[in-house]
Amino acid sequence: MHYVLLCYHMEKTVRAWSQAEDDAVMARLTVVHEQLLQEGKLGPVARLMPTTAATTLRKGKEPVVLDGPFAETKEQLLGFYVIDCKDLEDALSVARRLGVANPDGAYEIRPIMLMYESGSLTPAVSRA
Repeated sequence: MHYVLLCYHMEKTVRAWSQAEDDAVMARLTVVHEQLLQEGKLGPVARLMPTTAATTLRKGKEPVVLDGPFAETKEQLLGFYVIDCKDLEDALSVARRLGVANPDGAYEIRPIMLMYESGSLTPAVSRA
């Protein structure tokens, strides 16, 4: 089963890190990334640009384009992982390992539904 781990943190805190602090967190995460690659669990990973670079399309009768993320949350979505795990417990184990490398914030874990050309939604299943 494929899961997405959505990485939430206080953007103000992360953006205030010195280059050395940011490099240290990234070095700890790289250790976990390499382990996950060897285990065949790691898919795409993305670190999002700051929310100041975001644009939001508010859906409605007349859609409106707004500068900024305008999320209703104290923490911001800073990035995500796509992982291939056997079940939710396995995905939680990955999130815990990443959490040790980068404390605070939260990881939201969701199974991924893939849209096929037929238009049907199907849970993504492991290639293994």
